[in-house]
Amino acid sequence: MMPMAGVDPDAKLDVREARQLLRRTARMVRPYRRTLRLAVGLVVVWTLTTLAGPYLLKLGIDRGIKRHDAGFLDATVVAYIGVAVVAFFVDRVQIVLLSKVGEGFLRDMRVRVFDHLQRLSMPFYDREKAGVVVSRMTSDVDSLQELVQQGLLQFVASVLLIAFSAVVLAIVSWQLTLICLVPLPFVVLASVKFQRDSNAAYLTVRDRIGLTLSSLQEGISGVRVIQAYGREGVETERFGLRNRHLYRAHMRSVWVQAWYLPVIELSALSCTALVIGFGGRLVTGGTVTVGTIAFFVLSLSNLFEPVQQLSQLFNQVQSAAAGLQKLYDLLDTEVDVPEAPDAVDLPRRGEILVEDVSFAYGDGAPALRDVDLAIASGERLALVGPTGAGKSTLAKVIARLYDPTSGRVTFGGVDLRQAKLAALRATVTVVPQEGYLFTGTIRDNVRIGRPGASDAEVERALADIGVLDRFAGLAEGLDTEVRERGSRLSAGEKQLVSLARAALADPAVLVLDEATSSLDPGTEVLVERAMDRLMEGRTVIVIAHRLSTAERADRVGVVADARLVELGTHRELLDHGGRYAALYDNWVSGLASSA
Repeated sequence: MMPMAGVDPDAKLDVREARQLLRRTARMVRPYRRTLRLAVGLVVVWTLTTLAGPYLLKLGIDRGIKRHDAGFLDATVVAYIGVAVVAFFVDRVQIVLLSKVGEGFLRDMRVRVFDHLQRLSMPFYDREKAGVVVSRMTSDVDSLQELVQQGLLQFVASVLLIAFSAVVLAIVSWQLTLICLVPLPFVVLASVKFQRDSNAAYLTVRDRIGLTLSSLQEGISGVRVIQAYGREGVETERFGLRNRHLYRAHMRSVWVQAWYLPVIELSALSCTALVIGFGGRLVTGGTVTVGTIAFFVLSLSNLFEPVQQLSQLFNQVQSAAAGLQKLYDLLDTEVDVPEAPDAVDLPRRGEILVEDVSFAYGDGAPALRDVDLAIASGERLALVGPTGAGKSTLAKVIARLYDPTSGRVTFGGVDLRQAKLAALRATVTVVPQEGYLFTGTIRDNVRIGRPGASDAEVERALADIGVLDRFAGLAEGLDTEVRERGSRLSAGEKQLVSLARAALADPAVLVLDEATSSLDPGTEVLVERAMDRLMEGRTVIVIAHRLSTAERADRVGVVADARLVELGTHRELLDHGGRYAALYDNWVSGLASSA
């Protein structure tokens, strides 16, 4: 067999990993154990009713028909009908109970995974592709959904039916049971091979689905760039390549199943033929009865039919197990910016000290080297420098979106790594360059800054930055639906809502990625006024894309080549004649040439 391309050998579920998976899943199912026990009990009852039918037929033949006992035959028929009625109602109830357990498990899993994704730090999202992360909550959960809705009951019932059938067959006739063991080695060998091949095939399918979703998301998110540069054909070809890989992975899994099912069917037919052939001789010799032969022929369907069902379910179980393993791996992903066990609160005000801080993204080159910086309480610091110099990274480290590789950042004398995360987020608020809005109203999006805020407090936050009238004047006022990603509002309006959100949070430290560089002049003035009002009375670190912002700051830090190379007031740095002076001269010249 050719090796499965793209499969991580360490990702295959061996026996030990499968046991760990089962134990962990059992712990998650504990809240539903009473319902599960009742459901399994009903499955046992249903299994017994299924076996009772052929046995009643045996009794009817041997004692009713052969002995011409009409009364016993009638009683057997009534008992058969009664068993069928019991089986009908038990089957309905067990479906509901097992589905309740499975759907409850999926509900809990979705919440746990989403909660963990919300808590994972920025380095995780730097490492992982968004499409792969989304596939954890879509295709991997969907694979479990299929098992819960269709396969869980069938799986439990089939396992019990095989076990009970083997026991009953051995009790009724050990001779015929030994004959039924003849095809067993072929079934076992085929099952072992099928288990190994299908495991690899479905792990490949999982990986291919994640890559295809990632390509799909990139194509949709970047459609404007794709169309602007005429790359529709190139991107379609890229997506088509990954789609072909997914197709081949699916076909490989189909091929694995296609050779296995006929083996089981052939074994069942062979076993039936052996029972009839050798059983007939045993009937002639008086060892077994005709009813016993009939019982075995019918019961063999209860033995091999579940094996066929399990073989069909095995693909579904393997797919679900692979998806479940990936979900558990995601839940086991450690937070890169964790809260210390002995974490403490932060003071309301304090000096920010950046002490010999270096930082690198993953294994890449350092984005910051040996940075030392002191920011007084209430000071406004502007960070300037060329693109990629490290100014945004420095701001993120100060906000503890990342932990430094070496060195430390303190606020009021407390190392940020020792601070409670809730206290840190309440003290330091980051306002990104693009105002991100969630589906809901303007009021809902402002209230994200402090979820328990009243309507009056939300309106006060908007008024504090001078934009209440602008939004209150809309047809639906603050109850205007912004739609997905705030598509109903302009870029400037989205940024104003984002600033109001920060005003409602009322942090001591504000980290601003200057948000006016891509706005029209009229909106830019409005946003700048809102920013100025928001910054009053707070410590502010602003990433300045325009040096007019740096002019208004108390001090300016110039970041270049991952280092803080200059620090001082606007006037001091101009008089110094260094990098900042050169940047400022170039900026002034650009303004003059565009006038």
